[in-house]
Amino acid sequence: MSLTDRLAQRYPEQDSGRGRSANAVTVSNGSSAAALRLRVHRELLDILGPQLYDNRTADAVLEQKVRDTVNDVLARDGSPLAVADSARIAAELLDEILGHGPIEPLLRDPDVTEVMVNGPDQIFVERFGRLHRVEATFVDEQHLRRVIDRIVSRVGRRVDEASPMVDARLPDGSRVNVVLPPVALDGSMLTVRKFAREALTANDLVGYGTFTPEVAQFLYACVRGRLDVVISGGTGSGKTTTLNVLSSFLPPEERIVTIEDAAELQLRQNHVLRLESRPPNIEGRGEITIRDLVRNALRMRPDRIVIGEVRDGAALDLLQAMNTGHNGSLTTVHANSPRDSVARLETMSLMAGLELPVRAIREQIASAVDLVVHQSRLRDGTRRVTQVTEVLGIEGEVVTMQDLFVFDHRAGYDADGRHQGTLRWTGLRPRLLDTLADAGVPVPPGVFEGAPW
Repeated sequence: MSLTDRLAQRYPEQDSGRGRSANAVTVSNGSSAAALRLRVHRELLDILGPQLYDNRTADAVLEQKVRDTVNDVLARDGSPLAVADSARIAAELLDEILGHGPIEPLLRDPDVTEVMVNGPDQIFVERFGRLHRVEATFVDEQHLRRVIDRIVSRVGRRVDEASPMVDARLPDGSRVNVVLPPVALDGSMLTVRKFAREALTANDLVGYGTFTPEVAQFLYACVRGRLDVVISGGTGSGKTTTLNVLSSFLPPEERIVTIEDAAELQLRQNHVLRLESRPPNIEGRGEITIRDLVRNALRMRPDRIVIGEVRDGAALDLLQAMNTGHNGSLTTVHANSPRDSVARLETMSLMAGLELPVRAIREQIASAVDLVVHQSRLRDGTRRVTQVTEVLGIEGEVVTMQDLFVFDHRAGYDADGRHQGTLRWTGLRPRLLDTLADAGVPVPPGVFEGAPW
């Protein structure tokens, strides 16, 4: 059964006497706007046919063809519609054919930061750190699957019952995760984490309260001074956004290699080489892992290596790169605290399968990582840097660390329920100040002055 037939079942034409939907636009012949949309959709498919699925046609050209055809069909239909209703029907058809169906308006909404589809009949969005359910739905499971296939095929990925999970991205860099049945018990699940169309700056994050101006100045000096920085935090805490901002501090004359599962970073420097991992094909071959890309990046004469996230044995290759002249690397890792991030790096290094002694791995971590920036998503939905921690070295079997800035969780909440706390200097002066001074990048005065917390 075709999509238009299923739409017809879901939005049947209603007689003029009863049962009209509150948002249906009634036309003179008694059919609803939904039924008119179906008729236009059918004729559009008959007229354009294979052109809608020809990858050789540029998106802008195809969009103009669809728009012109829709307007012609609406004009020939003869149904008396208001200009606004005609424009709405045309926009809905464009979203259905060229976009992402019912979630396309949500993806365009600048206030929506995440779209979560839990099966065809349930869609949630995140606005300002809070979850809200929306009225939009897909027609059925097949409708949702077509939108999913359209998304993943654009970036050369596949997803089906044999391989029911995939990470992908939208053309604007927004992160996409898909889980299909039988793994997803209640229908296909689609999660889209949107990214700002314009890359956020350090001033933006200061304005949002993610960190203070003093911390921004300190992090700028650390990146310019070629210190190795790890950004840790939980899922959805804003690690990639902060990584984007720190990456913007990299000098424009340097050769930067970025490595990601799905390309999300938005670097504006001139000399950026972007690498993206690749899953195995339908025969189980051709997989390119993050670890493969890290090893290959070392042969590309990089000045800096930026890894979107380390989650496996690639951590060991990254640590070795940091310890063999590739200073100034940046990456993120999932962890609950700076101390946990060190333990995670240790565990992931063991996943490389080289059977190294734990002490050797800890020495690698203590020598490679200079700074851990920990980010959290607070109860009010805001994303804040809650700790900036220096890695000092190793004593015995323990990697030693000291907190430089800590978020004041005791400050309470304002009348709108937003946390009033901010990052506070702990009173400890970092040892890495000498390293920065030797690199000719001194920390501005005032960052480590004044009354400590």
